[in-house]
Amino acid sequence: MSSASMEQIVSLCKRRGFIFPGSEIYGGLGSTWDYGPLGAELKRNLKQAWWKSVVHEREDTEGLDAAILMHPVTWKASGHVDGFTDPLVDCKSCKRRFRVDHLKEDKKKQKKCPDCGQVIDLEKNPPRLFNLMLKTYLGPVEDESAITYLRPETAQGIFVNFINVIDSRHRKLPFGIAQIGKSFRNEVTPGNFTFRTREFEQMEIEYFVKPDDAQKWYKEWVAVREKWYLDLGIKKDKLRLRVHPKEELAHYAIGCTDIEYLFPFGWSELEGVANRGDFDLKQHAQFSGKDLRFYEQASNQRYLPYVIEPSGGVDRAALAFLVDAYREEEVKGAKRVVLGLHKNLAPYKIAVLPLLKKRDDIVQLAKKIISGLGKKFVVKYDDTASIGKLYRRQDEIGTLYCVTVDVESLQDNKVTVRDRDSMLQDRVSLDKLEEYFNDKGL
Repeated sequence: MSSASMEQIVSLCKRRGFIFPGSEIYGGLGSTWDYGPLGAELKRNLKQAWWKSVVHEREDTEGLDAAILMHPVTWKASGHVDGFTDPLVDCKSCKRRFRVDHLKEDKKKQKKCPDCGQVIDLEKNPPRLFNLMLKTYLGPVEDESAITYLRPETAQGIFVNFINVIDSRHRKLPFGIAQIGKSFRNEVTPGNFTFRTREFEQMEIEYFVKPDDAQKWYKEWVAVREKWYLDLGIKKDKLRLRVHPKEELAHYAIGCTDIEYLFPFGWSELEGVANRGDFDLKQHAQFSGKDLRFYEQASNQRYLPYVIEPSGGVDRAALAFLVDAYREEEVKGAKRVVLGLHKNLAPYKIAVLPLLKKRDDIVQLAKKIISGLGKKFVVKYDDTASIGKLYRRQDEIGTLYCVTVDVESLQDNKVTVRDRDSMLQDRVSLDKLEEYFNDKGL
């Protein structure tokens, strides 16, 4: 068994329909990716597992789906207009632009260009600040009054709806608001496949607590979110917690812990859990002129809650699960590629395969099985290769079980069910098939 390289993952994703380069027929568009049939299913399953965990299975969290476009003052209040910047420097030799903190240092004021190797002198060529927000215009006239932005994060949609959720749902502290949605950042140095892109999807919770309880809930959410990845199959030795030192914290943050995964390109952040204090609600109260304090009836007090924010990326999580699930084995002298995805994440749960695709009676029975199982499970039919190749194909895309209809099935009303991970086979009666998969927890 071997660990996956990025080349293997990228190849698998393109070949099997998980992820395609964006706008490929036109030569592509930098750092954009389209999720194919299998990728769309994986992302849908991943988001469903997150939503079930943080909204449906908890009594203290509400869901939200805020608009991507927001009033431009939102981003002034949040600090994104003035502070959401990266220091950039140009290489005079190759004309490429880089983030200063991503360059290797030759001397204190000199950096080395990662592309051409030439020295970049920061005294002669000082860094310039570049705002990461993507700008657009609302309405027919493109002037300063029409400027708005594609949101760089989903969190602000939650903060501006804080009072709306309290008033409509009669919530008491502590409680959370969760949402999944697209965000956009004009990243200068995107890369590592889908890990860092300009268009991405976030899964975020803003959990509002009494100030005195913030540290307790901060630690609680770190543990809850780490467990979610482990429960869905991420290997424990590939996951770690990294507490941000004080000098790395955002100016408003009291504490932050990253949940990191060991990707083929090294340890990198999957999700961050931050104690944001009362910064966000305070800012929006100031800029909007609205009272965003929470009224506590028991003590007859009004105050701004502190916020604990678990914020993860759908695309990063999907990539981590793909990398973690990939394995290669040798079976009877041949290579077997398996995508051992958790049953809740696997794009297809069951594949139904006719042993002989030219036998109409076998194909008809297979289609009848599809019709029955498809009412409850995600099932796919495939007859485009020999049975051995079909098994390998389904292993490679993570399908949990293969149901093979053969000649004997026409006489004994039984089919062969093959398990992806063990490759063991059971002979199961057609009338017991749904019960069989129910017992497997599908």
